[in-house]
Amino acid sequence: MGPHPAVAQARACVRRCLGDLEPGDLVLAACSGGADSLALAAALAHEAPRLGLRGGGVTVDHGLQEGSAAQASRAEATLLALGLDPVRRVRVVVPPGAGGPEAAARDARYTALEQEARQTGAVAVLLGHTRDDQAETVLLGLARGSGARALAGMPARRGRFRRPLLGLSRATLRAACLAQRLEPWDDPHNRDSSYARVRVRHQALPALEEALGPGIAEALARSAAQLAADCEALDDLARAEEGRIQGPDATADISGGPRATLDIEGLAELAPAIRTRVLRQAALTAGCPGGSLTATHLAALDALVTGWHGQRGADLPGAIRVQRRYGRLLFSAGPASLRERGGRRVRGGPVRVGSPERTEAEATGGRE
Repeated sequence: MGPHPAVAQARACVRRCLGDLEPGDLVLAACSGGADSLALAAALAHEAPRLGLRGGGVTVDHGLQEGSAAQASRAEATLLALGLDPVRRVRVVVPPGAGGPEAAARDARYTALEQEARQTGAVAVLLGHTRDDQAETVLLGLARGSGARALAGMPARRGRFRRPLLGLSRATLRAACLAQRLEPWDDPHNRDSSYARVRVRHQALPALEEALGPGIAEALARSAAQLAADCEALDDLARAEEGRIQGPDATADISGGPRATLDIEGLAELAPAIRTRVLRQAALTAGCPGGSLTATHLAALDALVTGWHGQRGADLPGAIRVQRRYGRLLFSAGPASLRERGGRRVRGGPVRVGSPERTEAEATGGRE
């Protein structure tokens, strides 16, 4: 007799996700102890040895609520009981951030996971985001008036991070936990309506289901996948154009920061969808934190190309200054001490900023 259908689905998703890795590679499952990440960890523990891989786990204690250390210890014990090795428990300090406590916790978590992957030599870190998380991300993007990049949702892969469960529902993964006698933890933050994502989860999506019928989450996730394919094609075109119009002095400026220049005439000839992507990539290359780069910033850059009337330039997050000079856009970074603080002069400890490699959707990504 085979495994429960929900267990089989989770295992199959993880197996497909890991099919390109080499024997002996280490893969970590990020696990809070919630149903989604717990089902993910169990699937990795089952599939990794069958693929000749090493499966490990990591749990992050954000320290944001009473009992968080005890819950992290329980998650660590569960990962060890599943047979994962190594298992790491990490405590992070979540500083105040411009995007609020949820965004700051997310940034701290991603940073910790990256560090653990480097220290353990892991080639991949698996995240337990589901189809429901993807649907919530798309709705949040719509509400914020975000562009196609955000509406494409969280990518299945970016760098070390992989999301094998984006095709499965939250209910399926909870059923997988119950079938394996795994007791998931329910994060009280997931019932806190002060978070926009929680309101989308418990109010907006159920209202849409009632008004339009079942299958809303599946439809939103499907739309995200289609938009992701379109965005990837446009990004490829933008990279080709960027190489054509980028200046030869994309090195470092006198402040010691990275610099990029783009030809104004070449930019003006591009279709808007391609031009904004080229501008965004130039900003990231110069050191702008990707999670902080908004449509308003990109509109200001585009105006330097298509709506030039002598304006002084544009200031971007990360202390990046963009000016129009001698037929080119010059992206230059501020002093290192200012860049490290995300473009804001602060006193005291460091302020974390989002990774430039993350998409806008990831910067608003779900939590269990």
